Amino acid sequence: MTILDVQNIEKHFGETKVLQDISFTLEEGQALAIIGSSGSGKTTLLRCLNFLERPDQGRILVRGETLFDAADPATQREDQVRRKRLHFGLVFQSFNLFPQYTALENVTLAKELLAQESPDYKADKKRIHEEIRAEGRALLAEMGLQDRMDHYPHQLSGGQQQRVAIARALALKPDILCFDEPTSALDPELTGEVLRVIRGLAEQHTTMVIVTHEMAFARDVADQVVFMDGGTIVEQGSPDQVISHPREERTRQFLSRYFQG
Repeated sequence: MTILDVQNIEKHFGETKVLQDISFTLEEGQALAIIGSSGSGKTTLLRCLNFLERPDQGRILVRGETLFDAADPATQREDQVRRKRLHFGLVFQSFNLFPQYTALENVTLAKELLAQESPDYKADKKRIHEEIRAEGRALLAEMGLQDRMDHYPHQLSGGQQQRVAIARALALKPDILCFDEPTSALDPELTGEVLRVIRGLAEQHTTMVIVTHEMAFARDVADQVVFMDGGTIVEQGSPDQVISHPREERTRQFLSRYFQG
């Protein structure tokens, strides 16, 4: 089943065309890796998917529902933005944890705030609160952080902070989990622990869009790979096609920095 359908997305900043005619689909349970040089538009694409940026052209559909259509103002109302974002979970490069909250509080905060909007919240506040905390503890345990739940971000390593951020993104049960170069802010020795978590999510058939510079990881974990350059998709297909046997010269040039000899 197609869960994500991106059609002809374009994004301009002034005269600069950052994204041009971006189209792809993603099946439920698949992982899509987006690769390319810095400045190729990868992060802007993720921000458009999460409605942190508004595309100038194109459509975004999730499970057949049109979440955004540049030609339809009704899909662009600000009061709908938060609801639309719930379809996506985003894990940032630099963790973006709240320093004043513990690991568990970081994971549960968004769900607590959403629960407070429910008409049943006041009457059933204690039960709802305990359920949310139990789910948060289970997610942190899944990340291997069962002994770090009451630690604050400054008490955690970079790898541990990123795993908290992954748990936080999963807490709202998004349709699609997005990663924006999740290991780029980590020391090399901490990269492996985060990649192991993402690999485990892929094995559980979590639907993911992963912007990454870890080429071997993308080749081994992704079901599809998109190579971007200059705001366009140069090549897309299976990891074997795009990474192991690229057809386009620009793709080969890019990958030669990672796979030599």
